[in-house]
Amino acid sequence: MKTTDRNIFRNKQKSAKKPVLIAAGLAVALVLIASVRTLRIYQSELPSFEQLHNIEQNLSTRVYDRNGKLLKEFYTENRALTPFKEFPPHLVDMVLASEDQEFYDHWGISLRRIAIVAVNNVLHGRITAGASTISQQVARMLFLDRSVTYERKIKEALTAIKLERTYAKDEILEMYLNQHYFGRGAYGVMAAARLYFDKRVSELSVNDCAILIGMLKGPNINSPLNNPDKALQARNRVLGSFLSVGAISRTEFDSLRAAPLEISPPEEEIGLAPYFTETVRQHIYNTYGEDVLYSGGLKVFTTLDAGLQEIAEKALAKKVDSIRARIERTYSLSNPSYTTFLPDTVNEYGDSIRVFKKVQGAFVALDNSNGDVLAMIGGRSFEETELNRSWQSPRQAGSVFKPFVYSACIDNGFRTTDIVDDNPLVLDIPGAPQWRPHNFDSKFMGPIPLRTALMKSRNLAAIKLLLKISPQEAIFYARRMGLTTPLPEVASLAIGTADVRLIEMVSAFSVFPNRGLHIPYRYIHSIVDRDGKVLEDNTSVHKEEVLSAQTAYIMVDLMQSVVSSEGTARRARWMGFSRPAGGKTGTSNRFCDAWFIGYTPQISAGVWVGFDDRTSLGLNQDGAKNGVPIWTEFMIAAHDTLPIMGFEEPEGIVHEDVCLESGEIATDRCLDVRNEVFIEGNHPTTTCSIHPSSGLFDPLKHRRIELPEDTASDRTHF
Repeated sequence: MKTTDRNIFRNKQKSAKKPVLIAAGLAVALVLIASVRTLRIYQSELPSFEQLHNIEQNLSTRVYDRNGKLLKEFYTENRALTPFKEFPPHLVDMVLASEDQEFYDHWGISLRRIAIVAVNNVLHGRITAGASTISQQVARMLFLDRSVTYERKIKEALTAIKLERTYAKDEILEMYLNQHYFGRGAYGVMAAARLYFDKRVSELSVNDCAILIGMLKGPNINSPLNNPDKALQARNRVLGSFLSVGAISRTEFDSLRAAPLEISPPEEEIGLAPYFTETVRQHIYNTYGEDVLYSGGLKVFTTLDAGLQEIAEKALAKKVDSIRARIERTYSLSNPSYTTFLPDTVNEYGDSIRVFKKVQGAFVALDNSNGDVLAMIGGRSFEETELNRSWQSPRQAGSVFKPFVYSACIDNGFRTTDIVDDNPLVLDIPGAPQWRPHNFDSKFMGPIPLRTALMKSRNLAAIKLLLKISPQEAIFYARRMGLTTPLPEVASLAIGTADVRLIEMVSAFSVFPNRGLHIPYRYIHSIVDRDGKVLEDNTSVHKEEVLSAQTAYIMVDLMQSVVSSEGTARRARWMGFSRPAGGKTGTSNRFCDAWFIGYTPQISAGVWVGFDDRTSLGLNQDGAKNGVPIWTEFMIAAHDTLPIMGFEEPEGIVHEDVCLESGEIATDRCLDVRNEVFIEGNHPTTTCSIHPSSGLFDPLKHRRIELPEDTASDRTHF
C-alpha cells in the first residue's frame, strides 16, 4: 500500500473514532454529573440519620375510663401502632408475596426489578409501573411526595438505602404496616382491622389479610365498603401471589378464593360518655394544642366508670323521654310555648314545620373520697346538641341552694331545734313592687323547728333565716364550698334565684359526707405521651376544710330527714333505696328547673331536668317527681357492690331528747319529742319549761308523736 493511501486510511480511522470518543466523553460526563447530583441529593436533600432515628408517626389520642376501657379516640389520621410481634404470620407473608418477595435479600432497592421495569417503561415510552420495594414505599410515605418523576424515584431509592442502614428489616415492615393508608381515615393495620372487621390485628384471618393487602395499591378503589366487586378481585389477586410463593396449597387457594367477601364493620357510634370525652378533648386542646391532641398519641386515663355511666344514661333517658311523651300528649303542635319552628324545613304545602321542643337533662356523680367524676351527662343526646348542661349551662337553683343557708346558720350557733316562723312575709324592694314570697303549697305552718323547715323545704322559713344571718354570709359559705357563679346579695337568694352549675353543686354537697372537707372534682387521673412521659398527674387528692366536722355532721343529719318518709325526697325510699343518704330537692320558679342532689357516705350525685329556654315542665312538675327517680335508680345500681356504711360521727357531737315546742331537754310530760343532734357546747342544758317535771323523757315508756304528713314540696315562688 502506498504511503499516501495509508495516511488516508489513518485519517479515516481517526474520523471514525472521533464520534465514539465524543460519545464516550459525553457518557462519562453524564455519569459524573449524575454522580455529583446524586451525592448532593444524598447529602443535602434526603432526611438525615437523626431524622431517620426519630421517626414519629401521627398517632391518635386515646381516652380510657378508670378501668382501662377505651372511651374515645381523637385523630386526624386514625392510627394506633401494632408491634411486629403481634402481626399474624400470614399477614407478613402475604405482604411480602404481594409487594416485595426479595425484601429480606435486597439492601433497600432491587436492581433486578429496576432493570425489568426500566425496559418495560422504555418500550412503552412512559412510566407504566414502578419497581419500589417495601423500603422505598416506607421512604415515600414518611419523607417524600407521590409525584411520578425520575428525580423523586432517585430520592426514594437513596432514602430507602438510608432506612436499611438505620433499621432492621422487621422494623421497616412494622413501619410499613403501621403507616399505610387503608381508606376511611384508617392509617395502619390496627385501625383497618377495627374499621373493616371489628377485630384486633392478631385475630385477622387469611382472607381478612388478603382484603387489606389488596387495598394497598388502591385503598379507596379496592375498599370493600366502596367497591365490593373490586375488593373481591384485589383479594383474589393477593391470594394468587400467596399461592405462587408456596405459602398455601392449591386446595387452600381454591377454598379461600371461593369464599364470599366478608366484612363486619363496627356500628357507627359517637363513643361512650360523649359529653365527658368532649370535656376531656377541650382540656387537651386548650392545654397542649391541636397538633398534640390529634396527632400526639396521648393516652388519657380518666376518672369515669363506664359501667356507672351506662346506668346513669339509661336512668336519665328513661325519665326525660317520659317527660317528653307527657308534654306531647298534653299540648298540641300549635302551642307556641312547647313547640318551635324547625329551621329550613317545610311541609308539602310549603309551610315551615313546627316541632316540639326537647326536654333536656344533666347528671353528675362523684366519688366522695377523691372527687373523681364517676359519671357525667350533659344532655339527652349528644347528637341533638353538644351543649354540656352539667357545667356549661348554669341554671336557677331553686331549693337546692337552701343547704348553704342552713350551713351558715348551724356554723353560726343555730340549733336544729330553733324555731323559725313559717308565716307570710312582705319585703320592700327599691324600684320594684313589694315582694310577697310563697311556699310551694301556698300554705303556712307557723312556728316550726329548723329541721322541719328544711325537711319540708319551706320557702318563708329559709328567707327569714337568710335575713337573720345576711345574704353575704350565705354567699361566703357557698363560695367556700365551691360555687363560682354570680350570687346576688338579695333575700330571694335563699330560695335559689341564682344560677348555678350542676357539677359545682354536686361537689359542694360532697362536703357534707366528707366531714366538712372540700375535695375538688377531677375528671383526668393522668396524661401520658407516646414515649411514656407523664404530662399530667392529678392522682394526688387535695382536701380543704370549709366546714367544721361537727357542722357538716349536723347538716348530714338534717338532710337525711329530706330523704325520710316525711321529707320532699321520700320517693327515693318508696323506690327501694334503703342506704343511709341525705339530699335536697329543688324546683325553680314556674317549674322550669327540677333538681335533686343527694349523697351517701361513698357517692354524691345530682340531676337537673328542664328546657334550655326555661319553659315550664308543667304544673307541679318539681324536683321530687323528675329528679329523685333518676338519682335513685342510679344510686341503687351504683351501690350494689359497695359495703353498707353509715355517716361517721365526729367528736364533739351531743345527742339529746328534746321537746319540739320548747327546744329544751324533754321531760316525761312532753308529747312532741325528737332525739336531736347538737354541737357540744351548743346543746340544751335545761329541761322543758313548757312541760315541767322531775322526770325525763323515756322513749321506752312514751310514744313519740310524729309530725303530721305534709305533701308540700319545694316550689320556689316569686
